This record gives sequence, C-alpha cells and structure tokens, in this order.
Amino acid sequence: MVAPRCVTPGARLVLALTRALALLVGLFLSGLTGAIPTPKGSWGPGGLDPPPSRSRSVLLDAGTGQLRLVDGRHPDAVAWANLTNAIRETGWAFLELHTDGHYNDSLQAYAAGVVEAAVSEELIYMHWMNTVVNYCGPFEYEVGYCERLKSFLEANLEWLQGEMELNKDSAYWHQVRLTLLQLKGLEDSYEGSVTFPTGKFTIKPLGFLLLQISGDLEDLELALNKTKTRHTVGSGSCSALIKLLPGHSDLLVAHNTWNSYQNMLRIVKKYWFQFREGPQEDSPLASGNKLVFSSYPGTVFSCDDFYVLGSGLVTLETTIGNRNPALWKYVTPRDCVMEWVRNIVANRLAVDGDTWAGVFKRFNSGTYNNQWMIVDYKAFVPGGPSPGSRVLTVLEQIPGMVVVADRTSELYQKTYWASYNIPSFETVFNASGLQALVAQYGDWFSYDRSPRAQIFQRNQSLVHDMASMIQLMRYNDFLHDPLSLCKACDPQPNGENAISARSDLNPANGSYPFQALQQRSHGGIDVKVTSRALAKALRLVAASGPTWDQVPPFQWSTSPFSSLLHMGQPDLWKFSPIESRDLDLPGSLSSGNLPWVGHRTCRGPELTPSLPRWVSVFCLPLLHCVSLSFSFCFSVLSASLSPPPWGPILRLPP
Repeated sequence: MVAPRCVTPGARLVLALTRALALLVGLFLSGLTGAIPTPKGSWGPGGLDPPPSRSRSVLLDAGTGQLRLVDGRHPDAVAWANLTNAIRETGWAFLELHTDGHYNDSLQAYAAGVVEAAVSEELIYMHWMNTVVNYCGPFEYEVGYCERLKSFLEANLEWLQGEMELNKDSAYWHQVRLTLLQLKGLEDSYEGSVTFPTGKFTIKPLGFLLLQISGDLEDLELALNKTKTRHTVGSGSCSALIKLLPGHSDLLVAHNTWNSYQNMLRIVKKYWFQFREGPQEDSPLASGNKLVFSSYPGTVFSCDDFYVLGSGLVTLETTIGNRNPALWKYVTPRDCVMEWVRNIVANRLAVDGDTWAGVFKRFNSGTYNNQWMIVDYKAFVPGGPSPGSRVLTVLEQIPGMVVVADRTSELYQKTYWASYNIPSFETVFNASGLQALVAQYGDWFSYDRSPRAQIFQRNQSLVHDMASMIQLMRYNDFLHDPLSLCKACDPQPNGENAISARSDLNPANGSYPFQALQQRSHGGIDVKVTSRALAKALRLVAASGPTWDQVPPFQWSTSPFSSLLHMGQPDLWKFSPIESRDLDLPGSLSSGNLPWVGHRTCRGPELTPSLPRWVSVFCLPLLHCVSLSFSFCFSVLSASLSPPPWGPILRLPP
C-alpha cells in the first residue's frame, strides 16, 4: 500500500499557483476553440459553492410568448426543480424535477433542461472542469481525431434530425426528440441564450453532448483511430448483483459504479415528467415518466447506469466493451442512435423486459457496449416459486450485435445474477475478442474464473438483507483475500481485484501485466441498492465515494493524485449509506431539512476545492473572462462581484 505523502504549505502554494497558471492558459485556449461552455451567470465572493438548497420554476407567458425563471415552486410552472447540495454531509447532491402535463411534451422537455441548469450551474461548471475541459482542447488536442469526432457527431445529429422530421407520428422518434430537446434546454439555459426551437435545432457536438457520450467516447476513440485513447486494457466499469433473499422473501438489485475519482461530483436525480408516448394528443402517458437514478451534473441520464422506474422496472448495466477491431466498421453516424439516447427512450416506453430490449436494440450505435439487466418487479411474487420468465431480462450489445435472453430461471436456480464487465453470452464473448485476452493473460478475462466472478460466487450467500447487500457491494479486502491476488504482479495483492475496486491503493512502483492492475485514480465510487418495496416507492439506498470498509478511506490531500483537479469535492470521502424519500416542497428547502433520510456515522468534511479560496474567488472569474471574448470581460467581472441574477428573460419565437 502506498504511504501517504506529506505536502508542506509552501509546496501547496506552488502547486496552486502552477495549477492556476495552467488553468489560465488552458481556459484561454479552450475558450478560443469553443471546447468549454461558459455559464450564463456568475457567483461572487462565496466562491463556487452552490447554495445549500435552491428551487426554481420556468413560467410561460402565453400573451408575450416568453419564458422566465422565478425562485421557488410556482403552481403554474412548465417545469420546476429543487437542488439540495448535501455533498459535504452525504457525498451527494439531490435533484427533484417536475413538469406540468398541461403543456405540450416538447415545451416540457425543453423547460426541464432549462430549470435543471438553472439550479445546478455551479456543479455543472465544476464537473466540466474536473472531467472534460481538456477533451479536444489545448493540452491533449489531437487535431485529426477531434475533427473526425466532430464530423461524426455532426453527421449523426443531422441524421437524427432528418429521421425525426420523416417520422413525426412515431412514438420512438417522439421520445428521441424530447431527449434532445431536454439537452438543448440544459445547454441554452447554462449559456443564457434560451429560445425554444419549433423546428430543427442544433446541439453543439463538443458542448454538453460530451458529458452525455462519456461512455460512448471510449469506443468512438478506438473506432475513429485516436492515438492516445482512454481505453485501459482490463479496466472494469461497474459491478452489479441481483439477489433473491432466503425464501424468496425479497429481490434486491445493487450496483456500484467504477470510474475516475475526478467524476465524484454526484447527484441523485428524480424526474417526474408528464410526457405522452407519442406526439398525438390522445396518446397515453409514457410508462417510465417517473424515475430516480444516480447521475452527474450536466447529464440528463444516469451514465452509471442505474434507474428505478415508475413502470415497475429497474434497469442497470455494466460495461463489456469491444476488443475486436474488425467490428468498428459497424460504428457509423447514420442508422445510429447513441447509447445514452436509446436507454432513455427504452426506459420511458417499456413496460417489461421484452419491450425494453425491443426499443433499446434499434439503431445499435456499437458504442458504450454494455450488459444490461432489466428487473421487472411486477413479475416478482414474494415467497412464491419462479414465475418462469419476465423477472430478469439480460441484453448484451457490441458493434453489429445485440443478444437478449430471459434469465429468470437461472436467477431462481442460483439465487443470484452477478455482472462484472464480462459478457455472459458465448456468442458475444467470442465476437468481442475476449478469447485472445484469455489466451494472453489467463482467467482474469474469463467469465467464470475472473476475480469478481469467484468473489460473487463465494460471498453472495452471505446476503440476507439490505445491510449485507451493501456490505458485499462495498467489499474490498485485497490485502487478505486470496481471490484478490494477481500472481503475475509484484506485489500480488491488488486493489482492482474486488467487488468495489481501489486501484489508488496499488503501489506506483509495482510490476503489473496490464494497465488495469496499475495504480490509478480509479475505483468503485458508490453503491446503489433497491428492493421490491423501495422500488415501488421510487426509492433507493446509496453511498457515495470509494469503499472504506476494509481499507482506509480515500482522501485527496494525502493521495498520490492530489494534483488532479477535483473542484467542489470533499477532501475526505467517508460517508455512510442514505435512503431517499419523496419531497414535499412549499418552496425552497433549508439545509437543515434534507430531502433524504438515513443513518450516517461520519459527518463529511468541509467542501474543499482543490484550489485555495483566494484562487477560486479572484482567479476563476478572470478565467471566465479569458474563455469569453474580450468584449464581454468587464461585464462578467462585475457580475462576479454581485449576487447571481435569476437569468435573462427566455423568449419563445412568435
């Protein structure tokens, strides 16, 4: 295990100044290239910390054709949202968003994006800075690849617009349009240039779309021949477990996300939409209008993915990827709907596993290739025998191939289904190129003998309630568990080989056969669990941050990765699980009345941006200016010294 580094105050100051200078140069260049979005408003001497709670509504004036943002929850709102920032107490922020069915679907969707950005703009900015500010930007700008990516995304967006125009009566394309309108509203609201589009509309290919396609980018980089890719050989991306409790008394569904630690600005989101299935006025309401899911600032879907839906479904996935270069020919901008859109549309329209798979597999993009699990609680009978089908549907996607099967019988026979980034279908396993990796590296890449497969098989019988499920999903005892050993590594105990990885604990000077086993700022960053009763109430239990059950908690200031940008994150990540509940808001909430309840044993540390306070107060407004044109510089600086406005009047075209 790596010993904590001692960093002197002088070294911190030098590091902060160096980082501030790098940000100044980077933001100037990225502002010129258009790679960074600029916020519509600003925030002042309080720094970047969002307020403890903020509610806003979007109102429509039918007489003037104007939209405007107002504080609080308004009864006539097209859409309203509340964001409660409990990151320093729980590791999570919490968003609840409602739309009003008296307005048409398109206006609801656009207003939903507008109001979400209005309550979360600070978190969006910090998440962008932490994760994608340099993507196709000044420091890692591969001109050829970035031009190919931009052209690919523009061609795909143009094709989508054409299909939406040609299929105006289609429920599928209606939902695609609503999804893109929500993203359009989010981006427009953040930039302060909101105009509701009535016909074709544009989305910036390298704007907030980058946050939506973060899962697709790993595959797009390979398909479009990026020189330095984000792909890490052997890298896991999530663990999942579906477990029948003894006597079939309950069915628990759990998921933990594996990601870079820079992605730990997290939001649990609840969307209450009033969309219809199709564009017709007499079309029924969509089955999946109500949902709760784990997410990130600036994204309109989960990305983890983990959803609890009002249709009685729980949908989740772990990434399986593609290692067969011959399949990248199937990744094209036409006849392709990106994965993030397809999973939103499937969640909204599906009533069971079959219909979910039928919607999702259309227009397979071959990107963000995952094993999806669709659990239908409507088919589960507590205490009863196996219904034979419908409880669990499994879908696996790779470029050019989607395989679906009902796995209810296997779930009841084994009492569990585990998912750990390796395809379960032999046809998908072989086509994706994993056989070659098994031949080269051994069982680590096999379906039945990989470390997580064996740990799940050994430990799943210990799960008998919610607490023991969380304990298993946070399990990482790599220093003592023989199943966590990597015999080709030096040292052999490896933090990657666990249900919730802690790759940051691997020694930097170790010897490893492939990249995933090296020291990285990467691991399991949460756990989410639901049950039959919780899912029926659209609730979940969640814990944020890397596991600290059998290993030390992650702390930025003592980690080998303290120099990585992590704006807005707590320094010490030591939070216990919480349980969600519904909101009942007469207006905005106070920080003492959080919309989530649960036991926690440790109060989180103060929110500590990676830069000193004086840097965030004085330098970051200047950096905003540099990323803008010089003509707007003084207006942004002056706005940064006063409370943020509610935003401009938002205009609809006549």
